[in-house]
Amino acid sequence: MKGRCWAELHRPLRAVPELEAALADFDDAHARDKALYLSWLAHAYLDAGEVEQSAKVIGRVIDLSAGVGSVRPRQRARTFLTRLHPHRSLEAVAEVLRRAA
Repeated sequence: MKGRCWAELHRPLRAVPELEAALADFDDAHARDKALYLSWLAHAYLDAGEVEQSAKVIGRVIDLSAGVGSVRPRQRARTFLTRLHPHRSLEAVAEVLRRAA
């Protein structure tokens, strides 16, 4: 939760370590929650200027949310993709945009 709060406050240097630590032990069996927290990690990476890493993480969100009944992770991913769109000339971003289409 601490990492999520830092991400919402656009403080990526504080958010990324907290979110990575929390996600390190997060099993894929909890796909909805893991996808949501990964979405905040993707935002934090983008806020830090790590566009390719952000694209990689949101790709994981898309993968995890595919088999989840909740629409919230997919909504967060879709909203986030608009933030990535200006960086579509980067291969990692172009790939995740293609996958999401």
